[in-house]
Amino acid sequence: MFSKKLKYYLRPFGFIPQEIALSQKKKINIIEVSGNFYSHLEVIKREKKKITKSIYTIQEFLKTFKNNKDINFLFDSVVKKKDFLKNSFFFNKKRLIFSILNITPDSFSDGGENLDPKNNYSKCVRMLKDGADFIDVGGESTRPGANLVKPSDEILRVLPTLQSLENKKINISLDTRNSSTMELGIMSGVKIINDVSALTNDKRSVGIIKKYNVPVILMHMPGTPKTMMKKNKYFDVSLDVYDYLEERITFCEKNGINKKNIIVDPGIGFGKDFKQNILLLKNLSIFHSLGCPIMLGISRKRYISVISKDSGPKERIGGTISSTIHALMQGIEMHRVHDVKETRQAIDIFENLNKK
Repeated sequence: MFSKKLKYYLRPFGFIPQEIALSQKKKINIIEVSGNFYSHLEVIKREKKKITKSIYTIQEFLKTFKNNKDINFLFDSVVKKKDFLKNSFFFNKKRLIFSILNITPDSFSDGGENLDPKNNYSKCVRMLKDGADFIDVGGESTRPGANLVKPSDEILRVLPTLQSLENKKINISLDTRNSSTMELGIMSGVKIINDVSALTNDKRSVGIIKKYNVPVILMHMPGTPKTMMKKNKYFDVSLDVYDYLEERITFCEKNGINKKNIIVDPGIGFGKDFKQNILLLKNLSIFHSLGCPIMLGISRKRYISVISKDSGPKERIGGTISSTIHALMQGIEMHRVHDVKETRQAIDIFENLNKK
């Protein structure tokens, strides 16, 4: 679609409250993206190692680029309602919360807390009561520097909990990069696969996703959890992450996965240092032109402590909520979090204050 020498990107910004947006007589001055309204578009042009950025009002943009097919394709992707958002998973909600349940001894925030399947069921019931839409179950820590876990060990960790949740018809997503875990998980009632390797870790994974026709979350991570912090070399982190996710979407489509089943995640904290994480968070809305829903996992991440000087992950709830509100203003649809009740309250208040 795009020349190897020249490529465009679009970033909607200039958040407008719904009441103001709907009262405007000339809708040509605004665009709607994922339930939010925006007044401007940033057009980014990348030509080899040269990057130029220009800002336009919506009206200026439509006039300037009316004959540019590449940019109009991106614009259509930005404003088009994403197919996945029409899925029954959303229950007429604009935003989904995925509650984290790490069944691991070494996860960065809750390692060792969820090793008993009997206790996990009651924890999940509480998470749902607090406002979770999905329980995101994982059996391998993917924190920076984490060691590889054998798929057989991962399966032994997660399967008892998955089966207990499936028996109660609880919506489950499974955080795994191994095809054998994916398949057993799907057979045990898992509805969404969340792969931090974007289906690169295991060659069989793409076939499993196609076979069972389940949604998949493709996350950006350079290398593996063990090596990723040594591979965080970017020319422009937002554009490089975008290009990677675009390539993975194309790979999935070529291998028989319907785009309506694809969700993307820029991978905050995965192979990014503090400055790179902040740049990504400031530019989240650029990923809308990929045409897929966006998942964000910023819960209790280390960048919060760099700013606030708090020590432990469980002291980062305020920073998590602040980052979530920032993401909501950029139209992010899915939020993977530890602190469900606080996040659901923040989202509900944001949406009520924003609606007419």
